[in-house]
Amino acid sequence: MKLSEYFENVRGKGILAIASKFGVVNVSLYTRPYFMDEKTICFIMGKKLLHENLHLNPHASYLFIEDREEYAGKRIHLTKIKEEKDSKLIKLLMRERLHISQNSHSDDTKCLVCFRILQVLPLVEN
Repeated sequence: MKLSEYFENVRGKGILAIASKFGVVNVSLYTRPYFMDEKTICFIMGKKLLHENLHLNPHASYLFIEDREEYAGKRIHLTKIKEEKDSKLIKLLMRERLHISQNSHSDDTKCLVCFRILQVLPLVEN
């Protein structure tokens, strides 16, 4: 199964982790990624600490835990490749995925951050 299909069909919780230039790690809950292709994923990010850390350290990890009894999911290692501030695109993605009305968030505080997938591992090694 393609990774994009996995995220379309599996429900769960995601956690994005990014370290500062000094190695201090910050984590935050994040929705499923948006896929540009099978090697590129994006997240809509607020201009907060995780986003600030990316300016000094482009590496991140995304942990996805499936909603089921057994431990299952994915660990994805990433490197930032670009960032877009296209508020129309962000608004469209938020409406499609999160069913958020167009007036509920200020779009100037959001950006679409795209990452190259470096490695995909299972949540738990067998």
